[in-house]
Amino acid sequence: MTFRIRRVEYFYATVRDEPGAAHRILSQLAGVGVNLLAFTAVPIGPGRAQLAIFPEEPQRLVTTAHQAGIALDGPHPALLVQGDDELGALADVHKQLFDAGVDVYAASGVTDGRGAFGYVIYVREDQLQKAAAALGL
Repeated sequence: MTFRIRRVEYFYATVRDEPGAAHRILSQLAGVGVNLLAFTAVPIGPGRAQLAIFPEEPQRLVTTAHQAGIALDGPHPALLVQGDDELGALADVHKQLFDAGVDVYAASGVTDGRGAFGYVIYVREDQLQKAAAALGL
């Protein structure tokens, strides 16, 4: 299996859960050149949503968010795995982490429909080095 893994940083932004909320923020970020590696949005209670924003350039996101009045929580560490989509690819990654005693507390992945996948692995700060070593970083 061929895959690339790297350490990334992500930030949370909490917004009112209303139509267009993610669009407004994503459009603002794109408009000033903030390129995203990954993005998720999940409800966190009545009328609120949490956006997890994985910028290619964290400082550009921080500067832009500050200028736009967007409160960010972070940076937080994560691992981004990108590779060839094949049966068992995610199981193999998790086996390596399990064998190293790493506690993955969240993960999210997707295939691109053309034979590749992207996978974000959330690990606690105190487990980041162990996770990185287990995956060959």
